[in-house]
Amino acid sequence: MSQLVTAPSLKEFFKALLEEVIRRQKLAVGETTEFYLVNLLSEFACTDNLFSKGEDGRKEQEPLAMLYHRSLQQQRDERIRTLRRLGDVSLYQAGFFSGALREGPVGQDYYIQMGGAAYGQLADLAPAAGFAAVYRELSARFRALVDVLEEIAARGLVQNGPSGALKVYESWVRTGNDKLEQVLVDAGLVMPKGLPN
Repeated sequence: MSQLVTAPSLKEFFKALLEEVIRRQKLAVGETTEFYLVNLLSEFACTDNLFSKGEDGRKEQEPLAMLYHRSLQQQRDERIRTLRRLGDVSLYQAGFFSGALREGPVGQDYYIQMGGAAYGQLADLAPAAGFAAVYRELSARFRALVDVLEEIAARGLVQNGPSGALKVYESWVRTGNDKLEQVLVDAGLVMPKGLPN
């Protein structure tokens, strides 16, 4: 049965969860970067925000390569928006949909490379007084932040009941991911390493 989570706001919920997972993973993240990630999680909590309107008006997922190609043809301000979208979508999807991406045609590493590169380019384009340092940190720690989002997603799946827990378990068996194992241990679904069976 699902648990009811109470928090004054969605952003406060994600802030508490993000801080807990970052601490658990022993990752140092700047305060402004943490703020950025909380906003990213809150924005994509509405999955419609992962999609953009196509030429026919329907929601569609624009391929990362197309976003990148478009950014190369844009003026500075438009390019900043497109690269930010490329980085944000890559980070979220690589973390929250890692299992599906591992089985997909391009894989999770593609999203990590595209997103990290997008944030790196964005740091060079952004005003020094703005979010340049945040984009630099997002680029440099992209892989570690994917791991953070992957754990957040796994914790959510486990709390949503048996089918979600089974997905996390299957992903753990397939990948051997230590963070997924810890999520299952914390939920009491598998025994910690080193304990007798």
